[in-house]
Amino acid sequence: MKVLLAVDGSKSALKAVDWVIEHLGEARAKPAIELATVHLPIPKVPNMGKVVSKSQIERFYREEGEENLAAAKRRLERAGIAYQPRILVGPVAETLARHAKGSGCELIVAGTRGMTGLGNFFLGSTATKLLHLADRPVLLVK
Repeated sequence: MKVLLAVDGSKSALKAVDWVIEHLGEARAKPAIELATVHLPIPKVPNMGKVVSKSQIERFYREEGEENLAAAKRRLERAGIAYQPRILVGPVAETLARHAKGSGCELIVAGTRGMTGLGNFFLGSTATKLLHLADRPVLLVK
C-alpha cells in the first residue's frame, strides 16, 4: 500500500503521523510512505525578479518545507518506517489530491487542524476541500 502522509509541522499533523505508525507500521507489508508538505506559492509581484531570484524562492520553499517535515521524519525513523519526503508548492488541497493521484497513492492521511499562517494548512475548510477533490480515500486524524 502506498500512503500520502500530509504534514505541516503542527501537533495535529503529528497525530496523523502517530496514527500511521500505530496502525500501518506493524502491518506485514510495510506501506510506502510519501511524506509531503505543501507550501502556498509566493504571490507574483511586478518586478519581483529584480529583488528576489528564483533560486532564493526555491531555497525558501525548501527550508520551510524541511522545517515542516522534520518532526514527522524523526517519528517515522524511530518507528523504522521508510518514507520519501516531498516538498510541494501550490494550493494545499488541490496539490495533495493531484500528487496522490500522480504518485499512485492509495490513501491520503492528514490531520484536521493545522498551523495558522501560510494558508492555515489543515483548517476544516482545507480538509473538507481535500475530501471533495481526492479521487481516493482520505483519512483525517483528529
